[in-house]
Amino acid sequence: MKKPLCDITHCDELARNVLPRMRAELVYRLVNGQGVKQSEVSRRLGISRAAISQYLSRKRGSGEIEHSEDIAAMLDRWAFAVMNEEESSAITICDICNCTKKKKKSP
Repeated sequence: MKKPLCDITHCDELARNVLPRMRAELVYRLVNGQGVKQSEVSRRLGISRAAISQYLSRKRGSGEIEHSEDIAAMLDRWAFAVMNEEESSAITICDICNCTKKKKKSP
């Protein structure tokens, strides 16, 4: 029997824990690192201004994400895609999933 391409338990973990933390880090980088106004980040991400505020105050997406080079590059690509509204540089959930799988496999 072939090994499945996706593992639902990994996807569930990703959706519950990793994505909110990465979104919080993305918001932090855009607002504090690049100086983008919170209202602009809200508009571009399609989430409320209150959600942006909660990400920045760590009421949402709290907790540490593993800061590997792959995760940092993924966040940079995500920020670029959001700010430039370019579909060609967009990332997918599967991109993030594969990136986190690499981290779990490394010693």
